[in-house]
Amino acid sequence: MPAQVPLTETETSVGPNRPDVAIVQGFIGSLMMWFGSLGVGWLSLASTGLRRNPVIIWLRFEPPGAVLSVLLLALGGMLLIRAWLRLGQRLNGWSDETRPYLVKAVVAWTIPMALALPLFSRDVFAYIAQGQVMIAKLNPYVDGYSQISNYLQIGADDLWAQSPTPYGPVFLWIEEGIVRLTGGNPDTSIILFKVVALIGVALCLYVVPKLAELHSINPNRALWLSVANPLFLINFVAAIHNDSLMIGLALMGLYLASVKRPVLGILLITLSVGIKPITLIFLPFVGLLWAGKGASWPRKFLYWAMTGGLCLGILWIMGLINGFGFGWVGALSTPGSVWIWYAPVGFVGMILAGVGNALGLDGWGIADIFHTVARVASLVVIALQIFRGEHRHLVRRLALAFAAIVLLAPMIQSWYVVWLIPLFAVTGIRDDWQVKFLHLTVAFFMVYAITDQLDIFPYFDLSLSVARQLAAVTALAFALYLVFLDPRTKVLFRRRYRPLEPGQLH
Repeated sequence: MPAQVPLTETETSVGPNRPDVAIVQGFIGSLMMWFGSLGVGWLSLASTGLRRNPVIIWLRFEPPGAVLSVLLLALGGMLLIRAWLRLGQRLNGWSDETRPYLVKAVVAWTIPMALALPLFSRDVFAYIAQGQVMIAKLNPYVDGYSQISNYLQIGADDLWAQSPTPYGPVFLWIEEGIVRLTGGNPDTSIILFKVVALIGVALCLYVVPKLAELHSINPNRALWLSVANPLFLINFVAAIHNDSLMIGLALMGLYLASVKRPVLGILLITLSVGIKPITLIFLPFVGLLWAGKGASWPRKFLYWAMTGGLCLGILWIMGLINGFGFGWVGALSTPGSVWIWYAPVGFVGMILAGVGNALGLDGWGIADIFHTVARVASLVVIALQIFRGEHRHLVRRLALAFAAIVLLAPMIQSWYVVWLIPLFAVTGIRDDWQVKFLHLTVAFFMVYAITDQLDIFPYFDLSLSVARQLAAVTALAFALYLVFLDPRTKVLFRRRYRPLEPGQLH
């Protein structure tokens, strides 16, 4: 199917200072999120210094301050989305001169988030608690961080306190190293975990344009779609997810394998697997890259064996060093044991459970069977992408295989979607329904993130449910404004398209 662009373009080149307007708008939105985080971002009980700050005291422990924080967070997040959309419009020529504006946008929008209290997730506190598990010489694949006497004081979520960690040996060492260096102080530990996340962002900023160029895709547009994307930034910077370093290393390894440096590429992907094992999905495709175009089946199997053997051999050595072996394999079911309503498989499973219970059957048993069938279907899709298709489409096939893992699971988190965006961006997201779907996806997950996790003081009249309703109404109203009323952005959802000329980049 040919790539497509809008039929009429009103902004196709970089005019004087015009992109800067969108960059400044996004910076203001990010700054609003920073200020909102002081009131409703996650703050450890052990953060005594911050808790004595008079501004934070008012924002966190007075209802008017909490309301202001919720509004600033919601409006700031949606303003950042508008800035991203407008930046894409203002840079729609995607010439080489657009690259500095994109880098400037990423830096400007990242800085306030990097200074904010953790938003949208409490995982960073679990990282600190797991680091203490390592220091206590417990087995994190057997002992949850509930074994640490002060884990609630740290701020770690009680939901996963007795669950084994799903992280690999590389991230366990990062957790242990940071906690040793900081003495377990949550504030300084969070700063260092943000540095780790920013390293992942920097890797993506560097490698995404290079991967795009390898696939004859405009590198500047790919950068805008992925790294400048608000969903990318809120998950990897504001929420401090370790997926940032995971995907940065995996993409860098994929690029090196694509330019005939497969061993170094496999090493980086192995480090990525050592953070979260999900990037094992890269290995079969890297093996095909290593085998080369037109490789026979015996050659393909040989290079698959060499790729897998090299990766598993390094992981085996890591397991010997830390003494835990491949204990992370048994822990992989921890995050996958739940479902969520907006995941297609999770939603259908919920319907099946409801109907089954209404008929006097084991509804959730039926839902579990459906979830299992969906997982098997994802394995079928992966196998088809590995064994069928053209060599020049290998990275696209990897993107489709990875998407099958995410979309056919009963649980989808917003950072799972961020895993996929760079792979699709560097292999081509068309300027038709595909980019519209991305716009809507970013808006949906921003609204959901804004309303999902708010650290609301439980002892005043503004309850958590009321705060979430306020955040949801504010963010959703802004999203509807962008889609239906904003004269600048609503056109993005209504344009007609024409094909590009053969060979033309988009």
